[in-house]
Amino acid sequence: MYLNDFSLTFTIIFVLGWYLLQSLSYYKFFEKAGQPGWIGFVPFYNYYIHLEIVGRPKWWIILFFVPVVNFFIALTIHLDLLKSFGRYTYVDQALGVILAPFYMMYVAWGDTSYQGKAAEMPKRKRTVGQEWFEAIVFAVFAATFIRWIFMEAYVIPTPSMERSLLVGDFLFVSKINYGPRTPKTPLQVPLTHAKIWGTEIPSYIESVKLPQFRLPSLSKVERNDVVVFNYPVNDQYNRRPDGDYHPLDLKTHYIKRCVAIPGDEIEVRNGQVYINGEMGENPELMQHRYFIETDQVIRDRVFTNYKIWEYGPAATPDGRKGYVALTTSTAAKQLEALDFIKSAEPMFMDKDNAEPRIFPDSRYFRWNADHFGPLKIPGRGFTIDVDEYTLAKYGSTIKNYEDLDDVEIDVDKLIIDGQEVSSYTFTKDYYFMMGDNRHNSEDSRYWGFVSEDYIVGEASFIWMSLDDKGSFLSKIRWSRLFQPIE
Repeated sequence: MYLNDFSLTFTIIFVLGWYLLQSLSYYKFFEKAGQPGWIGFVPFYNYYIHLEIVGRPKWWIILFFVPVVNFFIALTIHLDLLKSFGRYTYVDQALGVILAPFYMMYVAWGDTSYQGKAAEMPKRKRTVGQEWFEAIVFAVFAATFIRWIFMEAYVIPTPSMERSLLVGDFLFVSKINYGPRTPKTPLQVPLTHAKIWGTEIPSYIESVKLPQFRLPSLSKVERNDVVVFNYPVNDQYNRRPDGDYHPLDLKTHYIKRCVAIPGDEIEVRNGQVYINGEMGENPELMQHRYFIETDQVIRDRVFTNYKIWEYGPAATPDGRKGYVALTTSTAAKQLEALDFIKSAEPMFMDKDNAEPRIFPDSRYFRWNADHFGPLKIPGRGFTIDVDEYTLAKYGSTIKNYEDLDDVEIDVDKLIIDGQEVSSYTFTKDYYFMMGDNRHNSEDSRYWGFVSEDYIVGEASFIWMSLDDKGSFLSKIRWSRLFQPIE
C-alpha cells in the first residue's frame, strides 16, 4: 500500500483535514478559556489567541515562519495547551504528540476546564533524575522527528560517487524534498538504522508492520538529482544474522545520481549516457578509468596533486606500460600535458564484451557498463505486452517491486494470482541510478531500477569532510565544508 508521492489531491485533503480537526479543537478550548470559539477557525489569529491562553509572548507568532524553529515552537505551545487544561502527565504529552490532533479533540471536547496560563503555573518539583530523564526524552524525540521529517545525516563510505562526493564526506539529506515516508516498522530503537550500534542485532521488531505512505513533498525526483535510497536487492548487504532480510525502510542506504526518470529511454554508448536519443548531461566531476602511458615511475604526490586516489601500475596486451587510474577527463588532459606522460586514454569496454552480471539479463541482452540499452524506464501506467523478451527486461521488477502476492514467470508467461496475463500495467514509478565514478560503481546497470517507495531523500550539502589519510587539522577537508551538492 503506497501513496503517490506527489499527489496534489492528497496534499489538499491532508492539510484541510488537519486544519479542520485543529480548528474544532480550538473552538472548544477557546470557549472554555473565555474567548470566542469562532476565532479557532481564523488562520494566524487562532495562533495568536493560543499564545495568549498559554501565556507565551505574542511575538512568538513570527517564529512560525522560521523553518525548524517553527517545529519546536509549535511543539512547546501544543504541550502548553494540554497543561493549561490540566493534562500534563507523561502519558498526556506522549498521546498529544503521537495522536495529534485527535487527542486534542478528545481533551477539548471532554470533561476538562481551563486551569490558567501554562507558562505562569508553578513548576512541579522534580528530582535531578527526573529533569535529566525529561531532557533526554525530549532530545531523542526531537532528533527522531527531525531525522524522519526534515533532514538526516549520512556519510559517504565508498568511492562510487567520486569526485562529486568523496569517501569521508558527511552529508545532510533532505527528506521533505521528495516527501518523508511513514515507517513500515514503527517499533525500533530510536536513532538507529536496522542494527543496534556496534552490533549485528536488529534494532526493530519485524512482527509489527504498517502500510507505508509518503507525506506531501516539495518536489519530485528529477534527472541529475543526487538521491539517497534503500538498496533494493536482497543480498549480503541487506541480510540479517538469521538469514532473512531487512524490511524495505531499513535496507542499506545507497547514494547515486538519478540519470533517467519514468518514461525515459536510457542508452549508454561508449561510456556516454543518452536519454531519449539525446546526449545526457554529464556531472562536472564524473570519472572514468584511464590508461596513463609512461615509462617512468609516477610518485604518489603527483596523483594526489591531481586529486586521483584510485590508481595502480598496469600494462596493455600490446606491451605498453603505465598506470590505470580513475579520474576526470580534465585531470586526464592535464596529466597528458606533462612531459613524462605519453598519453592518457579512457578505457571503455568493447561493445561485444557482455558482462554476465549486467541488468536485466545478459542471456538476452549482451550489454556492459559502457554499452548499455536502449532500455525504457517503467512508470505508473506504463504497459507491456507479455512475451519472452519483455519478461527478460521487466519480469524481475514486476515480481520483486510491484507488491503482488503471487507472481510466477515461465519464460514467456506471466502468471499473477494463478491467472496468466497477456499484458501488464505498472503501478509504480521507477528510476535509473548511476554513480559519478562510472567505472567503479555498483548501480542500476547491474541491479536494476529503483522503485519510488525506496527513495529516501535528496542530498543537500556537505557539512563535514574527513580525509582518512590526513592527520590532525589536515584531516579536515576545509574547502568542502558546507558545500552544496550539485
